[in-house]
Amino acid sequence: MTRTLRIDPHVHTRFSYDASASVEAVLEHAAAAGLDGLVVTDHDAIVGSRRAVELAPDFGLVALPGVEVSTAHGHLLALGVTERPEPHRPLGETMDAIRDAGGVAVVPHPFRLTSHGVRRSHLADPDAVEIFNACTLLSYRNRQAAAYADRNGLPGVGSSDAHTPSAVGDGFTTVEVADSGHRTDVDPVAILDAIRAGRTTAHGQRASLLRYLNKYAVNAWLAAARR
Repeated sequence: MTRTLRIDPHVHTRFSYDASASVEAVLEHAAAAGLDGLVVTDHDAIVGSRRAVELAPDFGLVALPGVEVSTAHGHLLALGVTERPEPHRPLGETMDAIRDAGGVAVVPHPFRLTSHGVRRSHLADPDAVEIFNACTLLSYRNRQAAAYADRNGLPGVGSSDAHTPSAVGDGFTTVEVADSGHRTDVDPVAILDAIRAGRTTAHGQRASLLRYLNKYAVNAWLAAARR
């Protein structure tokens, strides 16, 4: 028997240079949004993700460790890793390091020039592609990512790319795993295996123009303030 989980695999907290949300606030909103779990993927930092894994059961959630790595060719989600991969290495080399650590390498917001998206010419062979990102202004980019994943037989995931608690769950992925009988009694390895196998469906609603512009204004202010 299988079970469908609602997972948001791309969420940021105050440990990212461009976000200010506490881990607790993110978990609280994830539970309120009806998610079963999430992955905190801060920019080149994993301390917030480790804390989310520790606290998630208190909120009735399952959390996987992860990080959004800055590679030499764009950003890359490392899902299921407990240590931060070394940043600024070539994309393919970073993917290998993620897999060696037992994780799943997902290309987020591909082709987007303003969000460190990986260019088509540098795309290697990821484990999955983010085919729906809620924090995107143009739906064309999501369609482009979905078409690329479909042509290349790659699993697709959806996510919020949330930088504020209220955005958590705006995008998410349904994942088919074996039914454990309890919401939080889920083997994280089973979730990673399901993503690799493509037992996923992307869902969500894109941010409004106001939320999109506000996100980038706040992100820029936070980034400048922390320099």
